Amino acid sequence: MCEHVFVRWDGLSAEQERERRLPRLGADSVIRTFDAPEALGIRFHEIRARSALNRVPKQSRMPFCFTVNPYRGCSHACVFCFARSTHTYLDLNAREDFEREIVVKVNAPELLRAELARPSWTREHVALGTNTDPYQWVESRYRLMPGIWEAIRDSLTPSSCVTKSPLVLRDVALLREIHERAEMSVYLSVPTLDEGAWRETEPHTPSPRARIEAVAKLNDAGVPAGILVAPLMPGINDSPDQITKILELAEEAGAISVAAVTLHLRGEVRGVFFDWLRHHRPDLVPYYEELYARGAYAPSAKRREHSALVRYRNRRQRRRGRRETASKPAHKDAPSQSSLF
Repeated sequence: MCEHVFVRWDGLSAEQERERRLPRLGADSVIRTFDAPEALGIRFHEIRARSALNRVPKQSRMPFCFTVNPYRGCSHACVFCFARSTHTYLDLNAREDFEREIVVKVNAPELLRAELARPSWTREHVALGTNTDPYQWVESRYRLMPGIWEAIRDSLTPSSCVTKSPLVLRDVALLREIHERAEMSVYLSVPTLDEGAWRETEPHTPSPRARIEAVAKLNDAGVPAGILVAPLMPGINDSPDQITKILELAEEAGAISVAAVTLHLRGEVRGVFFDWLRHHRPDLVPYYEELYARGAYAPSAKRREHSALVRYRNRRQRRRGRRETASKPAHKDAPSQSSLF
């Protein structure tokens, strides 16, 4: 059985930080709250969660029933991330708190192993990366994902993961083992290759080209990997030329599929994103006010336009794949997963 070690960053004491704990987390569940000097102003709240598996509401459109999120909050600081709103459930804000107050479920691997070992578990699909990125920077410290993958592997549970980080390559051996036993896929999110747009909208994420390289390495290692061009932000990263370049690189990387998701702006994320527009792209504010005048989603015509740009390319890839890779062993079918956005 996996046994996760709860020894964290030595020398950092929780006793001095009791007044800074988050009341909504519950006093009994919090192990330590501290600021790490090398974490650039980020505060970590280590907790012992009560459950690792999250059931997706029946009314959801997601193609899976369960998710696992070892972290709450995300240091990537993407301006468009829909998960920002979830931080308000902790009496924190969806702006800087989402980026700087990170909740770490230190017992997630052990909890998940126990939950997947229950006789009632029917091996339904489990998705990771649906809320915040499981491979954000601090995962290199906590190393929660290897234990999570081991629990998924040993229970023969089909799974998928969305991330923006090549850190996922650290666990490639485990991912390959899961794929050999059950359905498994990994998707790297690559909204843009434009350096300006990348640095302004995803300020603390790894390079988009490094993510595409990770897709190639995963596929070469026998782990089915694809790309999500998401979110597509009208007038910012959705020109045909920009998308075509990503698709060409995706094809070279052997991506199992490429999907597009148009930006949506629910709850507090709308204010965060419009404030970003006013500062960085004031010329687009009237356009976005019109596009999103009726709610969180862009008009269906715009969403169809975005999907068509990728769908046409995917048809070409499938035709080419049938001609060029007929002699190669096929990947197991792997379900696609909606992105972080």
